[in-house]
Amino acid sequence: MDHPQSDDPQRRDANRVVVTVTRTGGIAGRRRLWRAEPPPDDTARWEELLGRCPWDEVAAGGAGGDRFVWAIRAVDDRTREAELADARLQGPWRELVDAVRAAAS
Repeated sequence: MDHPQSDDPQRRDANRVVVTVTRTGGIAGRRRLWRAEPPPDDTARWEELLGRCPWDEVAAGGAGGDRFVWAIRAVDDRTREAELADARLQGPWRELVDAVRAAAS
C-alpha cells in the first residue's frame, strides 16, 4: 500500500522547522523559554520569517543592567543562532520572536 508523502519520516524531517527563544536577565533575572514547531503546511511562512532575519549581522553587545538578552535558535535545513540585547530586538527579529511566543502559547 502506498503512503502519502506526509507519512514518510524523511519527508517530514525535510519540512521541519523548530525555533526556540530564550529570554534571560531583567530585574528578577528570570529565564523564559518559548518553542515553536509549526506544522509542515506552515513551513513556508516560517522559512520566510527566518530568511528576513540578518543572522550574519548579529554583533555581540552587552545588554546593560537589568535588561533582557534574547537567544534565538532556528533549525530547519540548517541551524542558525543569534543572541541579541533587548534594544536590538527590532524589525524581523521582533516579528520572529513574537511569532514563536504566539505559537508557544
